[in-house]
Amino acid sequence: MTEKEILSLFDKYGALLKGHFKLSSGLHSEKYLQCALVLQYPDIAQKLSKALAKKFSKTKIDVVVAPALGGITIAYEVARAFGARGLFTERHSSEGTQEGRMVLRRGFSIEKGEKVLVVEDVITTGGSTKEVIDVVRALGGKVIGVGSVIDRSSQKLDFGVPFQALAKMSVETFEEKNCPLCKKNIAVTKPGSRK
Repeated sequence: MTEKEILSLFDKYGALLKGHFKLSSGLHSEKYLQCALVLQYPDIAQKLSKALAKKFSKTKIDVVVAPALGGITIAYEVARAFGARGLFTERHSSEGTQEGRMVLRRGFSIEKGEKVLVVEDVITTGGSTKEVIDVVRALGGKVIGVGSVIDRSSQKLDFGVPFQALAKMSVETFEEKNCPLCKKNIAVTKPGSRK
């Protein structure tokens, strides 16, 4: 699939939202990509995942891991394309913390030396992705790459491993203190997975 075809799917399924959004990263934006509106269709999710897996086809993958919640579908489908296991990390709140730290739970495990591909639906700052990489490495897994359906970062991201995205989308983001939408008193929505 071409980048143009992929981005047209977001338009077709109303997955490019407009308004005033607070992203998982804490940044504000007037546009938000709701990948779930595209990935809710299994045939499309499978197509996108196969295309993403193809970008890493020269490497054997044992495990595909994504952060919950947005990355679960893509991790599962990319894992299927590789014949690998599909896992997800999630935030575990300790007493006294709101956000929590990223952990592997539910009996999931990664064996020492297993080759792991970390995937996401949309990457903005790469913060959650880096947390997943840290979890994988702490468990002895070998991260061989990072993949995402959409790269909406405003700068080049360095994960220390190859990074591939199916499409790049430039969407301006703002720190809350410099957000022109906040200055206009436009109500903010927090659509991401961190509440």
